[in-house]
Amino acid sequence: MTTTELGAAGESDRPEDAWRLFRGDGTTRATAFPPAPPWRRFGTTEPAGHAPRPYLIGPDEADIVNAALHLRRPLLVTGHPGTGKSSLAYAVAHELALGRVLHWPVNSRSTLQDALYRYDAVGRLREANLRRDSQGREPDVGQYLRLGPLGNALVPRDRPRVLLIDELDKGDVDLPNDLLTVFEEGEFAIPELVRLADGDHPVEVQTDDIDRPVAVSRGRIRCEAFPVVVITSNGERDFPPAFLRRCVRLDLPEPDEDRLRDIVAAHLGRDGLGDIDDLVGHFLGRRAPGELATDQLLNAVFLRQSGVNLDAGRLLEAVLHQLGGAV
Repeated sequence: MTTTELGAAGESDRPEDAWRLFRGDGTTRATAFPPAPPWRRFGTTEPAGHAPRPYLIGPDEADIVNAALHLRRPLLVTGHPGTGKSSLAYAVAHELALGRVLHWPVNSRSTLQDALYRYDAVGRLREANLRRDSQGREPDVGQYLRLGPLGNALVPRDRPRVLLIDELDKGDVDLPNDLLTVFEEGEFAIPELVRLADGDHPVEVQTDDIDRPVAVSRGRIRCEAFPVVVITSNGERDFPPAFLRRCVRLDLPEPDEDRLRDIVAAHLGRDGLGDIDDLVGHFLGRRAPGELATDQLLNAVFLRQSGVNLDAGRLLEAVLHQLGGAV
């Protein structure tokens, strides 16, 4: 927007300008921020961006999730970006009251070791040298061990934890096979504890749950209830048959028009359905497989509910931008 459109700096009183926090005119204003969309509200009781919120899934897809829960098998979820693959793990944890989701985002450098535990050998050696100089005893090894998300998920509990292994197809080609033994046996060993002379004495190790260490006996962790494992994949690579055989597969489809309206109503209320026909039509008209995500439609509807004129300039194009192709 130009200075001419705004008038004098900071002096525009037009109702259509009320939503503009940033005006690009160089003038400083202590402007109050409006409420954020429900899916972008952050707090201290929930992981960032993952506060409980509605998650809609078809009955056929829900049955596949239930099959994985009954079979105690990992659920391999595929689908285009924006179909709700990762959100499914949070929905299961919320509906079944299974606590905070343990999240392992996979990248090309991810290893099974990192997901199970990490050992800060350098830190322990440094502390041991300092204590020897002061004639103190060596530090407890447990202070330098921290369970990763997969290791924490396998800690024995009465009720399972939910583990989200996000975008496994971005990992090393051998990573799926590396997971097989852990998935089949439900346990793993920590060699730094196995070789301790006093093996019968439990050692407290840190976890990625803040201030919640766990006691490990004989250097081994074995689950009582197999965790609810949700593995997401964008289909960038095929997985080996041995890995697929141990998973229950769920392919999330693109939501149709009726499902899109239900999703909007669940997140923004049924009042938000009165003036979105053009947005839904525009979204469906531009959506090719994997080219638009459902949350982009939610963003557009939220802005319209906030009084934003989406037809002005390139705004709608910016909100409903295609995900494929060059940026």
